[in-house]
Amino acid sequence: MDETLTKPRRWRPAWLRSPLTVAGYVLVVLLILTAVLAPILAPADPITQVLSTRLKPPSAAHWLGTDQLGRDVLSRMIFGARISLLIGIVVVGIAGSVGTLVGLIAGYVGGWLDELLMRLTDTFFAFPALILAMAISGALGPSLTNAMIAIAVVSWPVYARLIRAQVLSLREREYVEAARSLGASSSQIIWQHILPNCLAPLMVQATFDLGGAILSAAGLSFIGFGTQPPTAEWGVMISEGRNYIATQPWLSLFPGLAILFTVAAFNLIGDGLRDAFDPRLRGIE
Repeated sequence: MDETLTKPRRWRPAWLRSPLTVAGYVLVVLLILTAVLAPILAPADPITQVLSTRLKPPSAAHWLGTDQLGRDVLSRMIFGARISLLIGIVVVGIAGSVGTLVGLIAGYVGGWLDELLMRLTDTFFAFPALILAMAISGALGPSLTNAMIAIAVVSWPVYARLIRAQVLSLREREYVEAARSLGASSSQIIWQHILPNCLAPLMVQATFDLGGAILSAAGLSFIGFGTQPPTAEWGVMISEGRNYIATQPWLSLFPGLAILFTVAAFNLIGDGLRDAFDPRLRGIE
């Protein structure tokens, strides 16, 4: 018998399976390095106005041109990476924490409490996410902080549903029953036995939502409900450049591409993690 047919093939990690996943990791690493090293990498101050050089096209002096106030577009994009990364981390951190806690309680306790919490999540699902985020941000007042709060408020129900479904399938498993029979408390069972087994789908969802949060924040900033000028944020830059789109397209083009590649990078990583955690795909390859 051919040895190649009988020899088991080793599982390869997700980042070795697909070049697209590798590209996602590379782009995210570049984003992080850009955010951390922004003061070093930026050739100019992102908010300093030089009206004598306003609306200059890309050149050796200004690689991505200048905006309507003479500010260097490249510098503003580099510092905008900080804002976007901060938005993604904060929103996913808040939404993931709240949603996970709600899902754990609802799935493990069950009964009327489960029914109450799930009807609450259904209420949030009944509204379009962006419209609800606009309403919350408008009520709190336009700012970066309020935009992050608004996006987190409309994002947590996804985690609650996801974790609840996982808990319902895990709470009757043999190892949970064994821990219960040994006298483990409910909190010990939840945090030591159930939650660790929910981390895989939680990580996948969080990775996808990092890109989604950045995109939503840019949308809120574009319509005036998010980050306010003169802060260097990609959504603000697109909004400021929309009046010059026909004559100076670089004002909106470059920040738009930055959002595109950032969201795509997190989505590619999410696809890779999903494949890595899928038992149907990780057995042999």
